Amino acid sequence: MNTTLIIMAAGIGSRFGTGIKQLAKMAPNGEIIMDFSIYDAKEAGFTKVVFVIRKAIEKEFKEVIGNRLSKVMPVEYVYQELEDLPEGYEVPAGRVKPWGTGQAILACKDIVKEPFVIINADDYYGKEAFVKLHDFLVSGKHEDGKIALAMAGFSLKNTLSENGAVTRGVCVADDTGHLEKVIETTGIQKIDGKIRCDNAEVEGWITPDTMVSMNMWAGYPDFLQYIREGFPRFLDQLGEYPEKKEYLLPNIVAELLEKEAASVKVLSTSDKWIGITYKEDIEPAQESFSQMITAGCYPENLWI
Repeated sequence: MNTTLIIMAAGIGSRFGTGIKQLAKMAPNGEIIMDFSIYDAKEAGFTKVVFVIRKAIEKEFKEVIGNRLSKVMPVEYVYQELEDLPEGYEVPAGRVKPWGTGQAILACKDIVKEPFVIINADDYYGKEAFVKLHDFLVSGKHEDGKIALAMAGFSLKNTLSENGAVTRGVCVADDTGHLEKVIETTGIQKIDGKIRCDNAEVEGWITPDTMVSMNMWAGYPDFLQYIREGFPRFLDQLGEYPEKKEYLLPNIVAELLEKEAASVKVLSTSDKWIGITYKEDIEPAQESFSQMITAGCYPENLWI
């Protein structure tokens, strides 16, 4: 069964400073975080990679990873651009960034016709999540009339940065392991042994073991169709500060749950997330990958 890995790599990365954070070298042979994610996905059974990028970084992107990867796996590119809007809509004055992760996935609508998993380019998820999500996709289980989705659930303590606050989709699941709601929460960090965040209500009950989403979703083409239909609705409701609003995957999933139009299986993983939110995250990430290579989790050169 064909399954696709969609990698969202169009982010500007403003908190990272200069440079394209998705392309920071993580291992001695020049591998970047995406190399390890793609290696894990390929091992789990995924058969194609689709990169969502901006045209402005295409040349460097292909030089750093795309050309190398295309020798071992089918690769396609789609482009997320600010101006890529449905007919009849215009970019609001003052807006400079694309429209968020929902628009990124929407860019795949014409080429992804098979089950897929979505990940961020600058996040390392570990091997377990790819296996579990691939197994979910090939099982083909659907509830009648509902969009079938799954997400990788990480323990919050395994997703924090030592160098500042992070944004996470804080999850609430029912007794059957299905998602009830996801709360996009900013400013999460550990201070004096306690979890703090910008949402006072969430801060009242969040713990280091609370399940969070790292934007690793599994779905079928009907989810792409829903995202496509929802984009104009989102644009119609921009309201105040339209230059800042984003069409985000967690909010799209939350809307589906509110309508009882989706079933979202939470597949928990004990793996530790590695990511580059801040420039200071690079060195600890490099050390983590070095340790995994030394331990034999990965070969010294992934693609030989």
